[in-house]
Amino acid sequence: MEKKQEEKNTEKVKKRTSLKNIIGGDILATDFFRRQAGLLFLIMVLIIIYINNRYECQLQLIEIDNLKKELIDIKYDALTRSSELMERSRQSRIEEYIATKESDLQTSTNPPYLLK
Repeated sequence: MEKKQEEKNTEKVKKRTSLKNIIGGDILATDFFRRQAGLLFLIMVLIIIYINNRYECQLQLIEIDNLKKELIDIKYDALTRSSELMERSRQSRIEEYIATKESDLQTSTNPPYLLK
């Protein structure tokens, strides 16, 4: 009878969780944690994957913002070049350019002929 009581007392002592057991890591050696080791490992892996996924998402959002800014700059450059081309290809500008180069070319005074 005394042996059974001593075993129960030792089991109660083993079942107690104190701050010392938690800090010392003794709580990880309990039967519950041994049985659930695979699940705990899976949960840790999923948490790491979640953190990595969030980090990658933030990096992609930053890259998207940078690319949008670059696209706007390129559009403005294209608009500037287009307006410069329109300015240079106007008839009055071409006539001025020809006059400064002292070329024999002149603008036609007759309308073009239509061939049928």
